[in-house]
Amino acid sequence: MRDCASLALRVALALTFLYSLADRFGWIGAPGVTNVSWGNFSHFTTYVGTLNWFLPHYLIAVLAWVDTSLEAVLALMLLAGLRLRAVSLVSGLLLLAFATAMSVASGIGAPFQYSVFTASAAAFLLASQPSDRWSLDRLRQLRRKADPA
Repeated sequence: MRDCASLALRVALALTFLYSLADRFGWIGAPGVTNVSWGNFSHFTTYVGTLNWFLPHYLIAVLAWVDTSLEAVLALMLLAGLRLRAVSLVSGLLLLAFATAMSVASGIGAPFQYSVFTASAAAFLLASQPSDRWSLDRLRQLRRKADPA
């Protein structure tokens, strides 16, 4: 049961990141379409600026690309089950930072409306679990045990 729950958490978090990436590149739909938050990278960058109003303007585009790259790497590593503790911890911290920024910039209801605190807590829970049997981490553990050298 724990392995199934762990796998479900990994996939849910990874798909959350991947959906967000698809949205910011317009793969889900154009800006203004139902269930589309940004619709293109320009709108996403503007949103990053709204959440990070305290940063110098020239850092906003850099932060948007850093966030995008980080979410892509985290999603792939979550799906593969690679370095799960570290990846889950970083995912939880990223989501918590996002939820905090949303709370400050848009009001406390915004992160609850999108379950960002819940996703963050799920990532922290995943970080506290041993690797499930469908992860590359578990495969690496089994190979280490089989290779006594």
